[in-house]
Amino acid sequence: MTEAVEGAVPPGAGAIVVGNFPLEHGQWFIPHRHPQHQLAWARRGVLGVAIDDAHWVLPPTRALWLPAGVVHRTGVTREAVLCSLYFEPDRCDLDWTDPTPVGVDGLLAHLIAYLSLHELEDAARLRAEAVVLDLLRPLPATPIDVPQPTDDRVRAVADALLADPADDRSLEAHARAIGVSRRTLTRLFVHDTGMHFDRWRTHVRLRAALPPLAEGQPVSRVAHAVGYATPSAFLAAFRRTVGTSPGRYLALHRPSPDPRPR
Repeated sequence: MTEAVEGAVPPGAGAIVVGNFPLEHGQWFIPHRHPQHQLAWARRGVLGVAIDDAHWVLPPTRALWLPAGVVHRTGVTREAVLCSLYFEPDRCDLDWTDPTPVGVDGLLAHLIAYLSLHELEDAARLRAEAVVLDLLRPLPATPIDVPQPTDDRVRAVADALLADPADDRSLEAHARAIGVSRRTLTRLFVHDTGMHFDRWRTHVRLRAALPPLAEGQPVSRVAHAVGYATPSAFLAAFRRTVGTSPGRYLALHRPSPDPRPR
């Protein structure tokens, strides 16, 4: 694994510094960490954040709290604007020690835009920062884990499914393709990923479905694109795995896509 680098943070006078970073189609930052806590949010578009095997998909209705020092990658499948808030640990009352998704409503979105103003006076900035901290509320949602295999044979199967989540070949067909028995591939998959083949493939499909769903594509189209014959089969798999429906997972009162203080 590539050694993580120390991520650069824009300068600022308050306890919270806001940085805006336009990201192009398919752009991902290399693994990095920050000495500050970070709140990663897509001001426009849909953001992805990966930490080890965990992967969060963040439409403008949600952000991800990253404790200081957590190694992560951030990127997008389509063009987007990453808005990052950096919190000085010694001036922040939040003590969340794990990556935590939070809801973003219109008020929080406008406060973030307000804190982006360079001409903001220090007293006004500190008042706004206190409100931002009050508005951060954790969401009861977990990432969809896709453990990456290290065995070359398992990785060959994994790479095929990551490239095409709709690949509906059976475990036996994949085993034949890499020259091992079905029983051997079953054992290797569990040993290497901690999951059975079917569960791992389900996680791959659901993770691939979240960005287009967050962009507003219809469930019927997305379900077919990731390998489900019917929308109901996709929705049932999503509820079993995530514990809620895609609509509830992604839905809050949607903030303005490009908020500006009035």
